[in-house]
Amino acid sequence: MSAKNFLPLSQRRLMAFAAGLFLYAGLASAQTSFDDFFEHKSLRFDFALMGNAEMQSAALQQLREEPVWGGPLKNLIDRFDYGGYYINVYDKATNKLIYSRGFNTLFEEWRTTDQARTETQSWTNSVSIPYPKQPVVLELLARDRKTNLFGPLMKLDVDPQSIFIDRGPLKNLEIERVQYSGDPSGKVDLVFVPEGYTAAEMDKFSADAARFTEALFATAPYTEHRNDFNIWAVHLPSEQSGVDVSGKGVFVNTALNSGFYTFGLERYLTTPDMKAIRDAVWNVPCDAVFLLVNSEIYGGGGMYNFYAVGTADNPRTIRVFVHELGHSFAGLADEYFESEVAYNDFYSLDVEPWEPNITTLVNFDAKWKDMLTADTPVPTPLEEPYADKLGVFEGGGYVSKGIYRPVDHCTMRDMAPFCPVCRRAIVQMIDFVADR
Repeated sequence: MSAKNFLPLSQRRLMAFAAGLFLYAGLASAQTSFDDFFEHKSLRFDFALMGNAEMQSAALQQLREEPVWGGPLKNLIDRFDYGGYYINVYDKATNKLIYSRGFNTLFEEWRTTDQARTETQSWTNSVSIPYPKQPVVLELLARDRKTNLFGPLMKLDVDPQSIFIDRGPLKNLEIERVQYSGDPSGKVDLVFVPEGYTAAEMDKFSADAARFTEALFATAPYTEHRNDFNIWAVHLPSEQSGVDVSGKGVFVNTALNSGFYTFGLERYLTTPDMKAIRDAVWNVPCDAVFLLVNSEIYGGGGMYNFYAVGTADNPRTIRVFVHELGHSFAGLADEYFESEVAYNDFYSLDVEPWEPNITTLVNFDAKWKDMLTADTPVPTPLEEPYADKLGVFEGGGYVSKGIYRPVDHCTMRDMAPFCPVCRRAIVQMIDFVADR
């Protein structure tokens, strides 16, 4: 294995790189056969992202062989162009793109905070890919927030027979089947992982996971897609009950090191400890992870193709669950614009955001324009006869001007039902992960 770090490219080179990348991805998608290139297990890639508001770099921490691959066997090339980062896998002998996925990280969000203007930090991250049969080149890319284009952070040559790949088993936790609908390769495998539940509280965790499962499938569009899901619950005990609330001086010894006051925001609940999460799900099929936190406090968080997290016992906890899963599973953006956030210029108004449910109108043709009636004005005034219909309403993505949302009220804004645009995006992701 060898690693190489790259300096940022110029915008011209980035544009050429991005155009070539996605053209190549489109060509490769019809040609890649899972059994030609991969074994039915996973290669876990743990890496550090380091930097500040002005720069970032990446470094390998470890590679691990793990016994399960529950992801798609046909849809190996990502077709969504979602996320702040991309992982590409090339067959080394032919330079053929054989696997790709986009994702977000908490580090990406941190780089937009005031703290990142004065500090340089390192954050651990982790992604899994199907285990290659032959040597591959693994490439990590990052999206430039100002141009919306991708440039490479790191390239890594990986020999799947290398003695430097960790093959040791991890702790064999109890894995509960909450719902089993069939072969994981053709299903969406959602895994509940407990946080702040002691060994004596595992029965409560099982009941909470079952309750959240029923709530998910009572929510459109998941209701009509219940048979597309397997639901798992991993019994990971914590030493103490609850969760860190650092802004109030509360610190608890938990398995996943989660806490409120992420970036100083009271309601923002996350964990930076990706290794602990990956260690918990190392032997279970896993397309989406929800960290179920044993607390009554309101809050949560979610990052695309990374994880979502929420508390179990707040009166609004179920709505938070489906909202945060909207982020982590379907790549949906926040549509609110009145609430306090820690971010600075999270979206550039000069480019079209990648999320499917917000737009700057830079490239609205690529969003939900096809869903509008011919007489809907763009932008759409928040008045009769348009107020309760699908349109293009100003306000979203944390700002009140220059970003637009599909409807006035939606789960991604204020816990109303999902709008038609979000429902379509969720169904498209279900179909992709379920290998249709």
